[in-house]
Amino acid sequence: MSARSTKPISTTRIHYAWVVAAVTFVVLLVGAGVRATPGIMIVPWEREFGWSAATISVAIAVNIFLYGMIGPFAVAIIERFGLRRSVCAALLVLAAGTASTAWMSAPWQMLLLWGIVVGSGSGMVANVLGATVANRWFFRHRGLVLGLLTASSATGQLVFLPMLASLAVSQGWRAVSLAVAAAALALVPLVALLLRDRPSDFGLPRYGEAEVKPRLADGVNPARRALQGLATGLRSKDFWLLSGTFFICGASTNGLVGTHLIPACIDHGIPEVTAAGLLALMGLCDLVGTTASGWLTDRFDGRKLLAWYYALRGLSLIFLPYSFDISFYGLSLFAVFYGLDWIATVPPTVSLAGRAFGEENAALMFGWIAAVHQIGAAAAASLAGVVRTNSGDYFAAFVAAGLLCLVAALMAMFVGGPHAADEPIPASPQAAGA
Repeated sequence: MSARSTKPISTTRIHYAWVVAAVTFVVLLVGAGVRATPGIMIVPWEREFGWSAATISVAIAVNIFLYGMIGPFAVAIIERFGLRRSVCAALLVLAAGTASTAWMSAPWQMLLLWGIVVGSGSGMVANVLGATVANRWFFRHRGLVLGLLTASSATGQLVFLPMLASLAVSQGWRAVSLAVAAAALALVPLVALLLRDRPSDFGLPRYGEAEVKPRLADGVNPARRALQGLATGLRSKDFWLLSGTFFICGASTNGLVGTHLIPACIDHGIPEVTAAGLLALMGLCDLVGTTASGWLTDRFDGRKLLAWYYALRGLSLIFLPYSFDISFYGLSLFAVFYGLDWIATVPPTVSLAGRAFGEENAALMFGWIAAVHQIGAAAAASLAGVVRTNSGDYFAAFVAAGLLCLVAALMAMFVGGPHAADEPIPASPQAAGA
């Protein structure tokens, strides 16, 4: 298909980009619900099997690690096989993995299913999917759309956690495994019917553009391109700074709070359902905060936004251990303050990656940066479990994470300047239309 100029799409007609964004939002929402589920399972598994928090946290850490490491290759897989087939396959893997956990009885089975299978499937329906869709389908309002898609992860907690916690209490943890498997499986027909790879499939330009970008044949092997992207990033100061801040981001969000807040609440006499309600409140606040972050990213310096986000998150985490002594209202204050900042870091990080490595490489490079995010999350999930097992509480883990966030705020201000990459990333022709 050759490139051609077209008239701008009429403002009275809904561009198909919004349909693709809506389907992606739902996919990311369910994926977030699946990823958040182990936080509900820790205490039930301890009670039924006698496994320690440290043992369980290893499987969760593997899940988080693979969720991140699959990201850059997920971009490559999507470029090779297309959005629709890749996402359908990921949802089927998630459904099979989570359903199978209902019959596990040994730690190695937990590691295989929750760690490896679910971790690999969830890596395909992660924030890199949102970044790919935003870059492929939107020219105007890209930051806002990316903020909305990123916020769907928080919304997944809002929708699923209280319901799943209540189900775990009333029906047991196996019912939770089957419920999230059914949710993933139910999305497959929707994705197959509505999700499309590129605007050019409909002869459309990206939203906000007037020219249709051609869909070209494959050139550079996408997996090779992913590895070349990593090699280029390793030579870049900006990559190291963005990866370092995102390592701390992962450690201080889904690695620590997302995994261990419910057990910490139970340690202080707060029931599972109430604790899950706190995470849901954070999800609601982050839906607002991350969407607003996308809007702000379209207008302000991403470095300053990141510095503010990390500094405020650090202060809230240092406050968290003391909030347990101020009754449930102290935790509610933490949930609102911390929730507004939960993953608001994603839109400015993607924007800064695009500025450093080029718009066409933003999703790929963010995939590697997000992989480092999950390494930090995996480390925090595992180490916090060890801290709780050895000391009996999470005090040191929460305060250490808060201090690291203050370091990240300082690091963010040094991102920018001339590109440190010695040579450009070889572009996949399919990516050129992104």
